[in-house]
Amino acid sequence: MAQNKNALIRYKTIDKCLQNNNRQWTLDNLIEACSDALYEYEGRDINVSKRTVQLDIQMMRSDKLGYNAPIEVYDKKYYRYLDEDYSITDIPLTENDMNVLSETVEMLKQFKDFSLFSELGGIIQRLEDKVYTEKTHQSAIIHLDKNEKLKGLEHLDTLYQAILKKIVLKITYQSFTARTPSTFVFYPFILKEFNNRWFLVGKPNTKKSQPIVTLALDRIIEIDFDTTIPYLNEKFDGDQYYKDVIGVTVANSRAQRIQFWVDKQNAPYVITKPFHSSQRIIENTENGVIFNIFVQINFELERMILGFGDAIEVLKPEKLRKRIREKLERAYLTYQKDA
Repeated sequence: MAQNKNALIRYKTIDKCLQNNNRQWTLDNLIEACSDALYEYEGRDINVSKRTVQLDIQMMRSDKLGYNAPIEVYDKKYYRYLDEDYSITDIPLTENDMNVLSETVEMLKQFKDFSLFSELGGIIQRLEDKVYTEKTHQSAIIHLDKNEKLKGLEHLDTLYQAILKKIVLKITYQSFTARTPSTFVFYPFILKEFNNRWFLVGKPNTKKSQPIVTLALDRIIEIDFDTTIPYLNEKFDGDQYYKDVIGVTVANSRAQRIQFWVDKQNAPYVITKPFHSSQRIIENTENGVIFNIFVQINFELERMILGFGDAIEVLKPEKLRKRIREKLERAYLTYQKDA
């Protein structure tokens, strides 16, 4: 990334130099200007070789970055733009560029509530203006699943900043099963998204041995900072914590080998969109495919299995097979009742 950034700084510097027609620019002049610009940006001396600037000029002349800069050498020594009004910052956008920008703008707007992206706000607005003034407005080609009425999204930025700055929180929370809200001190570790819902993962300070807790953002009533309590500097690895888990519910139990059969109509879907990264094909049968996954048994796993209805059958372990069967039997009885 640093190399790419430095290259862009050099391109911009060379462009600025060649726009100045009141001076003659030798290769050594351009090298010096690039070195000065990089020092200004990085605060340290960065060696810019003759070969580097020659390659930069070659790149700017080419179509690889879309510049096609009309850079010429005259008197076998000096560089200039053949078109005095040319600048790499004034390149017209192609139709493909406009389509890409249009979809990118729509995707970036999904994160408008994050201060992490606040600096992008003006850029996004300018991109929108650019897009809509240069092309006929059309509906988005990429449609993102979103729910503007989803509760809790207003907490995202507050929680992100607390995690980033290691600030202890005082949270008022009411779960779906609780009759009344409760307020407690909480050490936030990470934010997690699953199935278009956001969750806060961390530890309450009730006990030192308190396990990791996952709070749904839509159940958070109020958040306050508590700077009087030192932050719990616990090394938490989200990837490791959720390694054997589908969803967000960590059962704190050992992962198990789950074996299930999927009929031939739905098997391609499961193959192309695995339940879990551990998924493996065990056997292709006449009527479907048998899979294995290695995960903890939790609510999200059961919900995923039940979502396939009669297209799936849990083979192992027996405990999960029995639980799914009981749920399906209750569902069957429910549908036996008159509407």
